[in-house]
Amino acid sequence: MNLSPARFDAADPADLAVLLAGVLARQAASRTAAAQARLGRVDGIAGRFGPADGRFNAEAARTLAEWKER
Repeated sequence: MNLSPARFDAADPADLAVLLAGVLARQAASRTAAAQARLGRVDGIAGRFGPADGRFNAEAARTLAEWKER
């Protein structure tokens, strides 16, 4: 019986790609992923709470723009 530590064997890139694709497919098909995708939508009432000019803080954005122009 060989009790020596296993040698490092690099995974074949094709095998790794297949493994990652399988993991991605299982995660994307999960109920958690579907619920998270629904939460990420900006339509409906959630989009109404954003600032009209698209900036979080207009004064800070103006200050940064002026600083960048110097």
